[in-house]
Parts: sequence; structure tokens; C-alpha cells
Amino acid sequence: MKDLALRALDTAKKLGATYADVRILLTRREDILVKNERVASLEQTEDIGVGVRVIADGAWGFAATREVTPEALDKCVAQAVEIAKASATLKEREVVLAPEPAHVAFWETPIEVDPFAISLDKKVETLRQCTQIMRKFPEVKVAVGWMSFQRKHQWFASTEGAIIEQILTRSGAGIQAQATDGSDLQVRSYPQSHGGQFMSKGYELVDELRLADHAEQIAEEAKALLTADPCPEGEFDLILDGSQLALQIHESVGHALELDRVFGSEANYAGTSFATPEKLGNFQYGSPIVNIVADATSPGGLATFGYDDEGVQAQRWHLIKDGILVDYLTSRETAARLGAERSHGCMRADGWQNLPIIRMVNISLMPKEGTLDDLIADTKHAIFMAVNRSWSIDNQRVQFQFGCEIGWEIKDGKKVRMVKNPCYAGITWEFWRSCDFICGESEFVLWGVPNCGKGQPPQRAEMSHGAAPARFRKVKVFPAK
Repeated sequence: MKDLALRALDTAKKLGATYADVRILLTRREDILVKNERVASLEQTEDIGVGVRVIADGAWGFAATREVTPEALDKCVAQAVEIAKASATLKEREVVLAPEPAHVAFWETPIEVDPFAISLDKKVETLRQCTQIMRKFPEVKVAVGWMSFQRKHQWFASTEGAIIEQILTRSGAGIQAQATDGSDLQVRSYPQSHGGQFMSKGYELVDELRLADHAEQIAEEAKALLTADPCPEGEFDLILDGSQLALQIHESVGHALELDRVFGSEANYAGTSFATPEKLGNFQYGSPIVNIVADATSPGGLATFGYDDEGVQAQRWHLIKDGILVDYLTSRETAARLGAERSHGCMRADGWQNLPIIRMVNISLMPKEGTLDDLIADTKHAIFMAVNRSWSIDNQRVQFQFGCEIGWEIKDGKKVRMVKNPCYAGITWEFWRSCDFICGESEFVLWGVPNCGKGQPPQRAEMSHGAAPARFRKVKVFPAK
């Protein structure tokens, strides 16, 4: 693979490219869905291909091929250079890249148990048992369990001298109970919705989640929601569990601080961003206790790697510090345009066939002090919401609305009743400025997002968001209609 990549780089230079990089990517996946004790879906795939980026005449060109041969690579490189030269006739500015050392390295996700070494029978039986437990409740008409495993083996080389090999492994699993009484449908998921929890780990993650131990509880909660009172409507203090707060971070901070969105060069999937460069260093994004950190080195994070798809080494940095906007998610090109000395290493592609674009790394709200019990005890009157059910945000990442699977009304420091269909809405900076309590390290969890969409043609990426439960003052709360 290294020899093929170096050959491609030599070809690019001979054809007039001033810069080129090559990614050869081999991906293996296994996805299992069990519904009502039967296998509903099973996919096992393996895929390999090559993506080539070049700069020629000051513009980008990209081409890809699934044929990993010297001849196919020569054609692919020639096509990329031809595209770059054609693009140069319409360029608005020369492509300038922030400097990065030429890394020669190998990096691999640390795992304890290879998920692909575990038998399919064992995986299916684990999920089958979970759905069987959930279906003990007659109201639970649909019981679902998921597992998903992926390994990416990538070789990267550039004309600047970088030669990087990486093996990235991730696992995911979860269960869900869907209950109905004929007129209402309620859903409960564990450990979170949208497929469960995902981390850069091996099969040990499945063992850690103890899915079967939680199956009865979520089925019982789904049943109880059918007769629960609707969420009250009005302005309330709001407590969010960590998994819902993770999605809040994702939508109202992560996407808003992708520098390609900020510059307006990427506007698909809910648009651009309000967080424009003149706000850098002076905009109060949140309250003084809000510290949000981007970290591609977090153990277990879905966006934890050694190097991004431009060969930039993984880093950790503040996006929001003491409530103030202080930085962005960058590429080498956008970092240079911003005047930064170096990219933060946020460029990733969905497979070999797509051009790398700015994607979130792991982004977390830093914990403070106290447990969830402490937070509830400290609360006079609030609505506590857990586990995402729906989301919506405008194309500037300003106004948002989220729905959750379950809620509880809090009065005088205690949960007094379960409520169903809870929703909340707000304006990004007003919401984050109202944060006045963040639980401590013991409540902090790195929640995986395995299916973030961005770009045109659409690309999917994975990242994690660390969060502990937190409280926000005077938020608009209402029931889903």
C-alpha cells in the first residue's frame, strides 16, 4: 500500500500538482438488528478503494477509484489533476495550507476484545434475550436490539513527506421498547436512542453496557408513559441528562463552530453559522461555568484518532472557555484563511470515495461538581428530560427545538411525577448563558454519535460528546403535539 501511494504521488507531481495526498482505505462492517426475538437485518461488508487530492494551478482536484492497482491509480491521479486545472479557471482565491510537520507514524485504536472474533450466534442471542425480556409486557409490541461493529484500515501519504497508517475500530449496541395502547405510542431506549451507545472500543463495550440488565426497566417505562401526564407547558428550569445534552452540544455548538460553515463554503444540512469570526474572543456563548473542549485524543471517542485525513496530528483545545467563544474546528485551508498557525486536524471523509471535509472531533462540556441527586435536590421546580426523540435547528444554528423520550417534574428537590412527550426550545446563546449547574466527573459520559450527516453529496461521520447532567434556567418547555 505504501508503494502504491508513493507511486501515485510521483505521478501527481509529474502531471503538475504542487501538492497531493493519497488515502487507501479498507473498511469492514457488521450490523445486526433483532426485532421481537428474530433477526430482522444482518449486513456484513468489506470495501476498499483510493481517494486522491491534488492542488494544481492553485485549486483543488479530487478523484477516487475502487481499483487498487498501479494502472488504476495512474488514471485516478490524472483525473484529479485535470479537475484541479479546470477548477483553477474559476477559482476565487489560491488554495493556501497552514503548515503541518510531515508525520511518519502508525496509530491503532486500543481494544480489549476484537468484535469480529466474537461469533455471530453469541451476538444474536444477546439481542434476542433482550427483546424477549422486553416483550413480557403486553403493551410492548415492538422490542428491538442493535449491534454494529466497524474497522477502518487506512494508509495516508502526501507529497510533503507524510506516511501514516491507522487502524480504527468502533463498536455500538443498544435496545429499545415500543409500547402502545392503541391510541398512543411511547418509546424507551437504552443506553440512548438512535442505535444505542457507540465508542472506539472492542466487544468489551457490549459487555459493559449489560443490555439485558436494563431491558425490563425500559419496557416498564415505555408502558408507564402510556398513562403518564403530558409534559406541562410554560417557562421552567430545565435539567437535561447527559445523552440529550450530548445532542444539544452537537447541534448548537459543534456544527456552529465548523469553520467551513462559518465562512459560508458549506451550507448543506441546516446551513451556515451565526458564530462569525468577528465574535472570536469576545462573544459570550454561555455562562462562565460553560467550558467546551474539542479533543481528538479522548479515550473511547468515536472521533479519536492519531491523525486526520490531511495528516494533521490529533489535538485537544477549547472552543468555549469560561463562556467565551475562543476557537473553531478547522482544516489546513480554513486555518490559513483565519490566520491560525496550524489546523486543529478536523478533516475527515466518509470512505475513500469522498473528499475530506471539516467534521467535528469529540466535543465535550467539561464537568464541574456534584451528582445528579445533588442537582435534583438543589432544584425548586423544574422539568427533567432524558434521551433524545427528535431535533430541529435553523440554518444559522440559532433557534432549536428538541423532544425527549421521557421526563419528570421536579418539585422541592424530588421527582414528583413522570411526564410524556417532553420538548424544549430556545436560542443557542440564551440557552447556554442560562446554564447554572453542571454535574461532576462521576456523572460524565462520552456519548457516541455514529451518523452525523453533512455535505453534498451526503457524507456520514462519527464523533462523541462528553456531558454530565446540567441545569438551565427559564427555558420554554411544552408537550409534543
